[in-house]
Amino acid sequence: MTSPIEILVSQLAERFIKTSMKLVVAESCTGGGLGENLTRFPGSSSWFDSGFIAYSNQSKQDLLSVSSKTIDEFGAVSEEVALEMARGALEKSTADYSVSITGIAGPDGGTDDKPVGTVCIAWYEKSMGGNTTRINFSGDRIRIRDQACMLAMQGLLDILQKASD
Repeated sequence: MTSPIEILVSQLAERFIKTSMKLVVAESCTGGGLGENLTRFPGSSSWFDSGFIAYSNQSKQDLLSVSSKTIDEFGAVSEEVALEMARGALEKSTADYSVSITGIAGPDGGTDDKPVGTVCIAWYEKSMGGNTTRINFSGDRIRIRDQACMLAMQGLLDILQKASD
């Protein structure tokens, strides 16, 4: 039986191969889970350019050019930081699209404003710019990370479908 992740990855691969486009990912709370899912099948090197795991604030700044001012003003888990991560990943790669994820997977680290399960995702396309979402997932650390990866992939698929219409 084919899993929902396998279906999404297959659909994404088909879209990227058809358009000769490439993808880069930038991850924090998912720790490479998105990249792992996207590269699980042979042939992904034809459309998956690279992935960044920028877990600390300093690595977000160093690897992805996230502004320390943005982190200070909005926090590492914010749509603003997610957008800068996605834009920075594109600038550091040869990809056409990017996805970034930053969040609080727990079990610690949550606040009243940003409880455990808060995740911000950004999608960015070189010529069109980016968009973001903030969502609160429930469950344990693994479940939160898995849900974040699924939403990131589904959002990307939606963007690719709209671009081809």
